[in-house]
Amino acid sequence: MSKAVSIRLDGVGKRYRYEWVFRNVDFHFNAGQGYALLGPNGSGKSSLMRVLTGSTPPSKGSIFFEIDGQPIAEEEVYKCISWAAPYMELIEEFTFEEMIDFQAAMKPFKQGFDKKSIIEICELEKAAKKQIRYYSSGMKQRVKLALALFADTPVLFLDEPTTNLDIQATAWYKQQILEHKNGRLIFIASNQPDEYEGICEQVFHVLDFK
Repeated sequence: MSKAVSIRLDGVGKRYRYEWVFRNVDFHFNAGQGYALLGPNGSGKSSLMRVLTGSTPPSKGSIFFEIDGQPIAEEEVYKCISWAAPYMELIEEFTFEEMIDFQAAMKPFKQGFDKKSIIEICELEKAAKKQIRYYSSGMKQRVKLALALFADTPVLFLDEPTTNLDIQATAWYKQQILEHKNGRLIFIASNQPDEYEGICEQVFHVLDFK
């Protein structure tokens, strides 16, 4: 997907009961840029990411996905984004092969990627026909990252991407995102510099909007 997508926030805020997690966010996330969403644990990074992806509505304000300043229809936004987070659930009754087929039916992968190549890049050939329920937490995280990274989407959201990854798998993540970041609007929610340094050109401090 060659579309250059930007996201504009107009007075956006999120609260749970009476406590504001963030509020009055007026910001334009520019197409093709990487943004590190920073803040200590509990600061609202994941809440902001959920709002940006549309998985939870803001308590106030509006979010606009745009191509060259023109709005994208709300029902079309899901085609533009891919997302990986530790709290996201995979369909554990599926094998990795079935999980790839399931996603491809709704959201195509980047040109040159097919089921065989994705499995090989993830180094999961021996486990490809096993149900995901039998995967380790690190293997599951690698699957989530692969499904997001290799999807043909102009916007990529990663929440704490190295969670459950060992040193070798963390190096794998860094290599893959550097190879597949070009032209994308990228968000990485993190409090670990190794997850976003060299990837994100911009930083967004959630605590600035308390």
